[in-house]
Order: sequence, then C-alpha cells, then structure tokens
Amino acid sequence: MIDLIFLIIRNRNIYVNILTHYQHGAIILSVIITNKSKGDLDMVKNEMTAQNLRSAFGGESQAYQRYKVWSQKAMKDGFPKVSLLFNAIAYAEEVHASNHFEAHENVSGDFLVASGAGFGLGSTSDNLVGAIAGEDFEIEQMYPTYSIVAKDQGEKDAVKSLHYALEAEKIHSKLYSEAKEAVDNGEDYDIEYVTICSVCGHTVVDGQPEKCPICGQPKEVFKRFDE
Repeated sequence: MIDLIFLIIRNRNIYVNILTHYQHGAIILSVIITNKSKGDLDMVKNEMTAQNLRSAFGGESQAYQRYKVWSQKAMKDGFPKVSLLFNAIAYAEEVHASNHFEAHENVSGDFLVASGAGFGLGSTSDNLVGAIAGEDFEIEQMYPTYSIVAKDQGEKDAVKSLHYALEAEKIHSKLYSEAKEAVDNGEDYDIEYVTICSVCGHTVVDGQPEKCPICGQPKEVFKRFDE
C-alpha cells in the first residue's frame, strides 16, 4: 500500500511543497521550496499542478530508460518478445513524458524534480515485477491524485495529459503481468507486434485500431514495433 500526502505552506515570499509517499516499507520525503517574487504570487494557485507535471515528466522519463535497459536484459535472457514489449512500452512512456512537458510549456526555468525511480537489474522475471509495481503505483496512486488536483485547478491540458497516461498504464500493467506469467513458465510472451499511439501512448498488442479509443486520432498515428 502506498499513501500520498500533500501539504502546502504559503506566505508572502516562500512556497513549500512536501510530498511524502510510503513505498516498499520506506517513507520517502521530498521538500521543494520555491522563492516567489511579488509578481509571481498570482501563480500560486496552479503551482501544485505544475510540480505534479514535473514529477510525472521525471517519472515517465526514467521509466523510458529503465524499460530500454530491461529490454536488453530480456533479449540476453532469451525472451525476444518480452524485449519487444519493454521496448514498445518505453516509447509509450516517452510519449507521456512529452505530453507532460508540453502541458507545462508556459512555465520555464530550472527545477528540483521529485519523482519515483525504480532501480534494479535482475532476471527478466524480477524486472517484470518492478515494471508491474511501477505501473500499478501510477494507476492506483499517482495519476488519480495528480488528476484530482489538476481538475480542481481547472488545468485542462494537464488533465488531458494525465488521463492519457493513466489509461495507457492500465494496459501496460496487464501486459507485463501476462509476460511475467509466461516467463515464469519458461516461455516467451506470445505476441507478434505492438502498436503505440504517438499522441497518447495507447498500447495495442497484435492489432491497430482504425481510431485510437483514448484520444480519437486515426490509425496513421500509431507506431509499430515488431522486432
């Protein structure tokens, strides 16, 4: 079980965001302090959504790289189709990171970014456990929480970006679970190819819809991974 607690402390010159989450038996505390000038004070209302987008961007960017590494390990372990799955979903996470970054386009500068980052390079079965845990955290905790904040603050671009990611992560968790079951039985994952929507990251195994069911874009925007 993972609990998310957000606490905002405000005064004239400082904005403090304390993010605490409990994961794998450990409490992780992140504190972000932003100095604010008088002209910035009217932006406080949306700062939580901006920080959440940065956190999600960081998390998805790291998931992309993590899945690329685990893809290489799956190939070495003799599971080329699991390698294919990791590689395809890595692209979906890249799409999510790009969407979060673009939704944040009106805010520029250098920021300390707090985001979850799973580490470890084990067997392919172990790596799939890590992938499932990461996806489930985003499905059950991170994205629902971030979405509530974005909706409350009327941040339409953020709401859309977070929704796209959440819907894709539900599919990713299911696919990784199926892949793990196959690997634990000494078999490769039984798939031929994967297609990813380049707009929202929607993920399809052995198929390509005429229209993306999440973002409504035509089939031409899907990218195919088959090796």
